[in-house]
Formats: sequence, structure tokens, C-alpha cells
Amino acid sequence: MNETAGLRYRRQNRHDVISDHPADRVRKGNGLKEPPAMSGCWEANAKLRLAHRLYEDAVAGPESIANIGDVFYSGTADGRIVKMIGRRIHTVARLGKPPCESAQYEVTCGRPLGIRVGPNGTLFVADAYLGVFEVNPTTGESTRLVAGGQEVGGRKLLFINDLAVTQDGKKVYFTSSSSRWQRRNYLHLIMEASADGRVLEYDTESGELSVVMDNLRFPNGIQLLPDEESVLVAETTVARIRRVHVAGLNKGGMDTFVDNLPGFPDNIRPSSSGGYWVAMSAVRPNPGFSMLDFLSQRPWIKKLLFKLFSQDAMMKFVPRYSLVAELHDGGICSRSFHDPNGLVVAYVSEAHEHDGSLYLGSFRSPYLAKLDLSLV
Repeated sequence: MNETAGLRYRRQNRHDVISDHPADRVRKGNGLKEPPAMSGCWEANAKLRLAHRLYEDAVAGPESIANIGDVFYSGTADGRIVKMIGRRIHTVARLGKPPCESAQYEVTCGRPLGIRVGPNGTLFVADAYLGVFEVNPTTGESTRLVAGGQEVGGRKLLFINDLAVTQDGKKVYFTSSSSRWQRRNYLHLIMEASADGRVLEYDTESGELSVVMDNLRFPNGIQLLPDEESVLVAETTVARIRRVHVAGLNKGGMDTFVDNLPGFPDNIRPSSSGGYWVAMSAVRPNPGFSMLDFLSQRPWIKKLLFKLFSQDAMMKFVPRYSLVAELHDGGICSRSFHDPNGLVVAYVSEAHEHDGSLYLGSFRSPYLAKLDLSLV
């Protein structure tokens, strides 16, 4: 594994925060509002159940998806970068070292999450523990661009999550979800709802690493806008998506793309109609009951639950409900696809559009799913 030498950290000049809601600059608690009604574009349906599963029990937790032609790539829970051709799965690379049998080994095995195709046909991969990598999909050779766990601006990169790459490949933007919790403790991060997440910029030519935006609440998926002057960032625990300005006159500023979503957003990817696909693996039903909303205002109950139950046991308190929505400028929802109870598509983390279909990744399920958009 090659290592990029001479990595330098550059503190970004701070700009005033640009916000649609001045009160958003400082939020108490986790900032959740009364969930919106599940009506109109958000009305419940079962359209995700029209999807069919691919590679079932052959691929574990394919969180994010990229494609080169009809060849698909993903990172898996056992630390591999894999390519999927027809009915076969091939290992492209391992970023860490085995064993990789369970979450206790993630720190050394690695957990690749976000994946993108760069302009030269290489793969850019965000590994939660090990860092940001560029991987040759043919040879499997990997180069670490940013080391995970290092301290940047006084805080460690403990949970690198997703990334976006400019068209010329000169800039990589990525989210660091927490400097307190690692990915294997993600539920603690969700329950704590701390604002210690960041968006960072890596310059592939100079090796400079800088913080573009900090004090975010579980920044998760990230997507460059077409002008490449700003990125959309999902703030999972507050059910909103921010627009962070990464270039131009407003660099270092931020505003709200959409607030108070009916679910907790994960990855964001472009749609063929000029919008953005947003995946949500848990919802905030209204009418209905949301455990995460209920606990958000009761920190003492959260502490008690973590004393009594493991993280896996806690997951059982969160009902399975997969939701994928297409959002356009202004955060306007144009359509949404649901799978109540996650019967076909569970724990959805990304919706990747290709050739008239949505390929649905999952941070937890042992399969990909494919939804033919002509059916919905």
C-alpha cells in the first residue's frame, strides 16, 4: 500500500454562516422538531417492495455503490472493495488487515463506506477507520490519501463516512461524522447527537488537508452540486440536509437545503432528472411514534438504555422502515418510495441510479437491491 508523503493541514479561513434560519446557528439538544406529516409526496406506499435483491448472502453491508459501465463496485462489512459483474463478485482490494469476522475487528480490518469513480477511472473510497483511498479497480493497488485517526485542527478523524470528488479529480471532500465515536459505536453518536462532525477538503495535487465546516451533527452523505462550489451534506441526527459552500465567494458558509425530513438521511446521490436521491433507513412517522424523537428530549432515559442494552439490542427498538426520496432545488420532494417494515429493502443507505434503475445499498443487509424506475 502506497502512502502519500508530505500531507499538510491548512486551517480554512472562517466565513460568516449563511443560514435560512438564524436560530439554526446554535441549537440546543439535538434540534429535532415535530416530524412533518407523512402526506403529499411523503405519503406511505410500498413501492420499494417492487425491488428485487441481488447477490443475497454473498455481499455483506454494501453501504455505497459506484459503477464503471455495467460493472458495480462497493465496500463491504468484511473490509473488502468488491466488483460485481453479472452474477459474480470479485475482490478488488483490502484496505486493512484480517481478521474481519466481526465489528470488534473493524479498527484494523477497516470498513469502507462511501465510494466514487474518479475522472481517471480509479475508485475513491472513504474507510471509516483507515482513511481516504484511491484504488485502481483493475490491479487493486491502493494509495492512502488521508490517514484515518489523525488529528486535524485539534480533533481526530475517528469516523470518516462519505466523499465526493470534483470532475478534474483535484479536490476530494469528505465527511468526518465524529471525533468522539467510531463507526462501530454509531448508535452512541445518534443518541448523543453531538455537534462534533466536519466536512474536510483534500487537495490531491498539494496534499493539503483543510476543514471546510465544523460543528455539524452526524454529517453523513455528501454530494457535490454541479457548479462544484458547494456540497449537500446529510446531518443524520437532526433529519436535515445542509448546503456547505466549499469554493467561491461564500466558501466556509452554510445554509439549509431541507429541514425536518420525515426520516434520518444517509447518502445523497444525483438523479437523472437533476435532483438528488436521499436514502433513509429509519423514519419519523407522523402520525405515529418515533423512538429517536422520543429519546432526543430525554437524555437520562438514553443513558439508562445504554447501561441495560447492547448496541445490537438497541437497534431492535428502531422499527425497520426504508425510505428513498428524490429531492430537487429548495429541498422539494418530487417522489418517494417506501418499504414499511423493511420486508424487501431493509436498512437502506444509498440509492444509486444507473440505466433506468435504482441500485439500493445497505449498511447492514447482506444484499444489494434493484428497483426498475419504470415500475414506479
